[in-house]
Amino acid sequence: MIERKSADLVVLGAGPAGMAAACAATESGAAVLVVEREERAGGILKQCVHDGFGLVRYGEKLTGPEYALRDAATLRAMGIPVMYDTFVSRVARDGDGFILHCVNRDGITELRARALVLATGCRERTDRQVFIHGDRPAGVYTAGLAQYLVNVQGLKPGRKAVILGSGDIGLIMARRLCLEGVEVEGVYEIKNEPSGLSRNVRQCLEDFSIPLELSTTVLAVHGRRRVEGVTLARVDDRLRPIPGSERELACDTLVLSVGLIPENELARSLEVPLDGVTRGPRVDQDMHTLADGVFACGNAVHVNDLVDYVSESGAVAGEAAAAWARGGRKARSLVPLKAGPGFLYAVPQFVDAASERPPTVYFRSNSTMPDGATVSATTAGGSVAFSRRWQALRPPEMERFTLPAGTAFADEAGLLLGLERSGR
Repeated sequence: MIERKSADLVVLGAGPAGMAAACAATESGAAVLVVEREERAGGILKQCVHDGFGLVRYGEKLTGPEYALRDAATLRAMGIPVMYDTFVSRVARDGDGFILHCVNRDGITELRARALVLATGCRERTDRQVFIHGDRPAGVYTAGLAQYLVNVQGLKPGRKAVILGSGDIGLIMARRLCLEGVEVEGVYEIKNEPSGLSRNVRQCLEDFSIPLELSTTVLAVHGRRRVEGVTLARVDDRLRPIPGSERELACDTLVLSVGLIPENELARSLEVPLDGVTRGPRVDQDMHTLADGVFACGNAVHVNDLVDYVSESGAVAGEAAAAWARGGRKARSLVPLKAGPGFLYAVPQFVDAASERPPTVYFRSNSTMPDGATVSATTAGGSVAFSRRWQALRPPEMERFTLPAGTAFADEAGLLLGLERSGR
């Protein structure tokens, strides 16, 4: 027997973005239902026992579980229903709304909603996705899995570890494994600069004398039943292994911190256009995708450095989705927000000129600019809507700014984001 439920909007995911979206939508008067595939809310925060979360949102340092518990408590206090241990097997349009088929241990539930919020987060790249060859012995972990084993399960994943990739989770796990008595041979990064935040390089590697070797990658894993070692090699400026630079390194554990990919299978099934760089939906300043009634937020849109910004985008998406679902639909007037040379990407990719919300723009530079740079937003006619100088820019560190209220977006050509290095 299929159970049937309906709501103004359904939020997919109960991580920090999904919880913020659900709370904001409920505060806006919408009937909300949250679907979560795990048994508890909080997403990846549940296993992040280090502090540093909440500085922007709460003005204090919190651990991941502490941050998640605050949102989960608000979720319960507001009486927002959450379907835990539930997977969405199908989602499709149904007239001017949506129909979802959800599966859990109680059977199949059919949900109907007028709007959707995709807060599905992201997943880690695996060894095969970065072309590491060899057998598949025990001892190869993504950084997130290693973090779960140590922090949640209380298990020690190995005795001697090599960490490939200097993303933030990899840096944090280098420190965590060291504290748990694992010999960390080093962190190896294929790029010529670290991929994580500067503070994590200092606090997780330098403070613990863990070596970081740049322009180096793992070519192969050795071992049949258990990892016995890896082959390392230097790479050139095109990230290709340099012949003759190979060397063997003994270890029993390989931890991969080689990037995150937004989870957007459901977005694809709804034919939501995705950005080729971020791999998340293209959105406007209300986190409204190019598919009417479908909103997206958090790491499902682009990978954020700070959970505070994840929650911020979730609140925006929830408020806007509630207005859409409760009859506030209006014709959108989308104009492009284009990132020019010097940017890796910028979000949102569009501005809705009909929206009353001033756009907050999140961006990353495509190279390190230690002497700073000036970011500007210019109309097709040459009028400067925004200009600000940053003291320094690095690709791993996302920055943001809000365009002034009243900025004119009537020109179909939209705005061009420019980036000019200082000292030129």
